[in-house]
Amino acid sequence: MFTRFTVTGCSLELLKTGERGIVTFCKSQDKTILKTLILMGIRTGSHVTLKQHLPSLIINIDNTDFVIDLENARAIYVRVIDNLIN
Repeated sequence: MFTRFTVTGCSLELLKTGERGIVTFCKSQDKTILKTLILMGIRTGSHVTLKQHLPSLIINIDNTDFVIDLENARAIYVRVIDNLIN
């Protein structure tokens, strides 16, 4: 009767440790946050992996790790592509 569905896109803060995604867009009213994300290389189409969630968010982009705060993570929206946890 109903077709099964899954959530395939979300804010970066909702990823689980080890999940990878492709950045679909960045959205924030704060231009400083958007500038910071651009300087880190976070752009539409970038591949991002969440390496650690607590105590700090650590993400990997292009083989470079970045520590980001929750406010920056909330501005990044990704399409989940896979989970690296076995």
